Amino acid sequence: MKRREFLGTAALAGLASAATPQATKPLNFVFILIDDMGWRDVGFNGSRYFRTPNIDALAARGMRFSNAYAACPVCSPTRAAIMTGKYPARLGITNFLPGRHTLAHSKLRGPEPKQFLPLDEVTLAEELKTMGYVTAAIGKWHLGGVRYYPEKQGFDVNVGGTDSGMPKSHFYPQWAGNPPVDGEYGEYLADRLTRAAEDFIHAQAARPFFLYLAHYGVHIPFEGRADVVARYRRNIRKDEPQNNPVYAAMVESIDESVGRLVKRVEDEGLTENTVFIFTSDNGGLDAAEGKGEKATSNAPLKGGKGHLYEGGIREPLCIVWPGVTAPGSVSAVPVISTDFYPTITQMAGINRPMGRPVDGVSLVSVLKGGAAPRRDALYWHYPHYSNQGGRPGAAMREGDLKIIRWYEDNSVSLYNLKADPGEKTDLAEKEPEQATLLEAKLNKWLDSLPVVMPGSNPDYDAERETEGLGVAIREQLASGELPTPRRKEITPEPAKQ
Repeated sequence: MKRREFLGTAALAGLASAATPQATKPLNFVFILIDDMGWRDVGFNGSRYFRTPNIDALAARGMRFSNAYAACPVCSPTRAAIMTGKYPARLGITNFLPGRHTLAHSKLRGPEPKQFLPLDEVTLAEELKTMGYVTAAIGKWHLGGVRYYPEKQGFDVNVGGTDSGMPKSHFYPQWAGNPPVDGEYGEYLADRLTRAAEDFIHAQAARPFFLYLAHYGVHIPFEGRADVVARYRRNIRKDEPQNNPVYAAMVESIDESVGRLVKRVEDEGLTENTVFIFTSDNGGLDAAEGKGEKATSNAPLKGGKGHLYEGGIREPLCIVWPGVTAPGSVSAVPVISTDFYPTITQMAGINRPMGRPVDGVSLVSVLKGGAAPRRDALYWHYPHYSNQGGRPGAAMREGDLKIIRWYEDNSVSLYNLKADPGEKTDLAEKEPEQATLLEAKLNKWLDSLPVVMPGSNPDYDAERETEGLGVAIREQLASGELPTPRRKEITPEPAKQ
């Protein structure tokens, strides 16, 4: 069945369902996605410098997940995974868009990622519209050009969502045109997007709604309100790895946004039937990007944005489902971005239509305090060099074990995350049988998908391979401050056809 035929049929079914008397009101969904917020950037995961009282209070009302992951260590692939429930490798969107090969002399050349989320993918917004939901995408989209903007992918409202991955500025009028949304003079972008989200909730209070608020913060450029920055600067903790006052001000602006949305829902009398989901799209930026500043530290996790280590993919996540999730509960079940699609659709009462496959699993049973959903493992395929010094590879987490296959030389690293969450001890040589077993499973997953692998680079020059990265990041790599995998000097495999 074609996409348009499916949507028309499903819409009729949704109208019929909506006409049926129900004992309870349909759920509303407020999905808050932060750009580049690290696992430890919130109080409920241990930050002592950044102030996140509203986010922490939200988490205390529901369930937080201690092993939550982004589907990719960079942004666009994770966003595509949220919208479709599918792994980025299946979609062909494996790098931020448009992506680029920053290292002219590296050992491999990364593949060209698909430049848009295809229109024949049925998005989460389109799914919910079949049940009578009104939908809004506010903030960052970054999933293709104008033909693939949110309003083409099931959203009734689009405020500020384009193909751009970052704003020109976080202040108006400096951001004028990027994103394409007006503002008041001196207004902060997070505040402006929150204002749009509040207006949407107020306007749609009588209808079930899905609000996707994807903040441009806390991504570069690093800009915070001067008074807030000054307050953090006066209270820098020299003993803390998190000590960037500008970034701290940006985090606080996100926290204020969460507080405002919670209050708006309360003021509209919607608290009891509104689900909140709060998470991020990749790990915190611990490399000296932008103006040579480190935004944050993901310690004790290893690495950050652009890396397949835990710091690059582990995320803060809390879900509040009133009357269902036990307040203050914590789940250690490993979950990933692809899980939001089946979770939300099941919450909304949607049966999986037409047997369309998704890679995620529903977390409804976990949220109800029950057993973890059945799945074999979590997977990642990132065949690119990142702007932050990350290397191309694939990864898998099965239980407490995690394996990373490095594409440059096909070596593997093996970690026990329960005993070693900071990935300090590579067990691949100590436990070769276990490493071989997990590598075979990871390779089987890669072979099951239409993945595109990196190919050899004819311009490879070992002495110049980091050219193209910022000077500050090259210095971090040279000093060992940024993690690099163990490397063997063997010829890499040719590109997979």
